[in-house]
Amino acid sequence: MDQISVLAASGMRARMQSLDLLANNLANASTSGYKGDGEFYSVFTSEAASEDPTNEPATLPMIQHQWTDFTQGLLEPTDNPSDLGLSGKGFFVVQGPSGPLYTRNGNFHVSADGTLVTSDGYALLQSGGQTFQADPAQRIDVSLDGNVRQNGQDLGKLQLVDFPDTSVLMKHGSSYFRNATEQTPVDVTDTQVYQGKVEASNANAAQGAVRLVGVLRQFEMMRKAVTLADDMGRKAIEEVAKV
Repeated sequence: MDQISVLAASGMRARMQSLDLLANNLANASTSGYKGDGEFYSVFTSEAASEDPTNEPATLPMIQHQWTDFTQGLLEPTDNPSDLGLSGKGFFVVQGPSGPLYTRNGNFHVSADGTLVTSDGYALLQSGGQTFQADPAQRIDVSLDGNVRQNGQDLGKLQLVDFPDTSVLMKHGSSYFRNATEQTPVDVTDTQVYQGKVEASNANAAQGAVRLVGVLRQFEMMRKAVTLADDMGRKAIEEVAKV
């Protein structure tokens, strides 16, 4: 394969990966607590990418890795006392199927057995690691510093943590993260909890749609480059055959 086709094909592959990220961001633009993903581009250098060993090694465009934007989304009022929104850094801690998960999605409710849980049924954890037990028929009250009360009785304090390096967090579903390393989370003290609000997705649907159009155009240009290179190669072979 000629150099033009190799470069264009590599660029098409990178744009397809970008399209997957953009599509996922757009699909979760209305998911509470969702954090958008972006991509970091680099070049791949390989001597195997060049058919002629006397030439310089080819450099191919590629997505080296993806990254997550952890900036805070807007806090939207819901008037549901079980909904909680965080203003500042940090995450709620919930008990997932295989250990603790971390989320900014504060869409909680009290289950039939009295446990304060997420919409997926994961129990919300206190600062000591216990779950919250409340009366499903009674309102809960949450202070700005995360203390949970019901009928004047303390139920516990929310466990709010953060990570010095958020790159260790891997996505689990649409709005949860798991710790992929041995890094220990630290408690946060300056984050405020707002009752009756949830944090909206930080993925901008309008911006994502505009970028989606741009990536599609780039993909089409590279596809045409591959077609053009193929036509040039075929024409060259035909001309040689005539000679």
